[in-house]
Amino acid sequence: MPFVTTLTLQSGDRAVLERVVGNIKERAERKGIELKGPHAASPVDYSVPQSERLAADGGRFSPWRYTVYIRRLEIVGHDDFARSIAGEPLPEGIHLDVDVERVSAPDGR
Repeated sequence: MPFVTTLTLQSGDRAVLERVVGNIKERAERKGIELKGPHAASPVDYSVPQSERLAADGGRFSPWRYTVYIRRLEIVGHDDFARSIAGEPLPEGIHLDVDVERVSAPDGR
């Protein structure tokens, strides 16, 4: 039964994210590894309130707004490749989540 490893990469820096994802895809293609994606999820916009002072009676600055970009890649089988990608250091500002799922073939009954 093969495993499917889903890599979810997130960053506020779209250019760096695209470079990292492109590098992973290029390496997989060179090695003949089945890779699905990258799949782009809709960017997520965040707004964080900011106080002028630590005291409760302090005023407020305008909220800090930022966007997080998300890409997903699925590696079918090739556990060693998936493990090596997951274990590599990533540029600052890139967050990686790894999900491994065992896929069973239909049993034909």
